[in-house]
Amino acid sequence: MPSPRTKPQPLSDTEIQQIATDIAGGRPPMVWFTAAAVGVPEGRSGKVVEIGDRSESDFLRVKPTGSKDVLSFSPTEVTLTKPPRDKAATTSSAQPKSTTRKESTVTQPSTLTSTATPAPRPSPSPTPPAPAPKPVAATTEPAKPATPAATAKPAAKATTAARSKAKAPEVTVTLTGTADGEWSVDVVSGKKKSVRGLPVTSSAVAQAAKVLHPEVAEVVAGILEAARVVQESKVQQLQAELEEARRLLDELSD
Repeated sequence: MPSPRTKPQPLSDTEIQQIATDIAGGRPPMVWFTAAAVGVPEGRSGKVVEIGDRSESDFLRVKPTGSKDVLSFSPTEVTLTKPPRDKAATTSSAQPKSTTRKESTVTQPSTLTSTATPAPRPSPSPTPPAPAPKPVAATTEPAKPATPAATAKPAAKATTAARSKAKAPEVTVTLTGTADGEWSVDVVSGKKKSVRGLPVTSSAVAQAAKVLHPEVAEVVAGILEAARVVQESKVQQLQAELEEARRLLDELSD
């Protein structure tokens, strides 16, 4: 009876520190993706090339094997423990090797039959040339396996293109405004927060809202008007306090 598979454990602080030490020494460590990883199949390998800001949840920068992209992952999505190799995966990986061997042996009969065809020429009797067409038929049949090898390349390209499309990160732009008329922008690309709390002027917000949609412009205009009223009230209050302070100063100066 097969033993149950051990569930991969999240990276500990000690393992993360060891990864940082290996990266500093120019030896990016190999990790394997767990079932919690998003967008990458479980058991696939990759190398940690950088450790980002640990205040973020996804601070591990990992380059999956066979990919040129560097993606962000959390300690729960990767492990330093290499997963056991499934029997089914071993069988599927062994099939291309047997196919290659068949293709390599197909080229040999063609050379044998080409050398065998001159044999009937020196014979004076007309009967020996009769078996000659049989090797010719044998040379045409082994050439058929070359067709799947030629069609495998477009299929591989299509699979690569589909994976590249699936890896395209989603981008979320969040615009935040306060009652005082202060605005900021946050941008999230995939799982990584690229821009956080970037200040934006009210005039820029108004211009962007007009470009996006009339309904958006109407909502933003109402918010800006309310913020303007609040600021005008503050200005009037400050002016009144300034006048009172000047009056008291004049009385003290007399």
